[in-house]
Amino acid sequence: MSVQNTSLPISDPPPEGCLGPTDMIDSRHPAIVSLVQTTLAAAAGDPALQAAKLYEVARDSIWYDPYTPFYRPEHYRASSVLQRGRAFCIPKAVLLCALGRAAGIPTRLGFATVRNHLATQQLIDYVGSDLFVYHGFVEFHIEERWVKATPAFNRELCRRHGVAPLTFDGRNDSIFQPYNTENKRFMEYVEDHGTFSDVPLESILEAWKWVYGRRRVLSWIEAFEAGRGGIQRDFYGETVLRT
Repeated sequence: MSVQNTSLPISDPPPEGCLGPTDMIDSRHPAIVSLVQTTLAAAAGDPALQAAKLYEVARDSIWYDPYTPFYRPEHYRASSVLQRGRAFCIPKAVLLCALGRAAGIPTRLGFATVRNHLATQQLIDYVGSDLFVYHGFVEFHIEERWVKATPAFNRELCRRHGVAPLTFDGRNDSIFQPYNTENKRFMEYVEDHGTFSDVPLESILEAWKWVYGRRRVLSWIEAFEAGRGGIQRDFYGETVLRT
């Protein structure tokens, strides 16, 4: 099912529109600034190396967790993601976007629908599909062009799924591996949704309701509200589904 049926906006912001903070990409927050300064202490003057180092921080310091809240701006705010330590792909991309902007590198968000061929059975049952709509990644503007980086899966999760951790050198696109280490299909990009200077949260939520069903999405929100911000699921203890 194409999410384009919901008439979602497509954007292509220029570099100069991808440097400043927003409510969710709070790149001037003291915790974000401090992390950038610490991470880039030995990488002055090389934006590609800086982007690569920031990518590793966002990839590994925040563990991928699909069962984290998703329906309010604060669930995506970079400083909150950094404090929480767990998030799914979009908040992790927001964090990396904030780190890039704090370092003075034009950074924007990109989104695509992907099909996950290597997931847990519990997650597929929870979502109701192997399609993950509005998977988030970032684009850095380095050496006069945009370069893609996907910080979603941390090393520990990759190891558990038999996938080599995705690396990023700051100059070449880095998206999900098409196959795992057993040469089985892992992830494929199905539909592109464009790039944005900020999180199109309303569009994302509407797309999820369109694809997964309004009742299902509202049930997720109700469960988070009932659990005071958390759903008690252990993603790292779930059964890896290999197809």
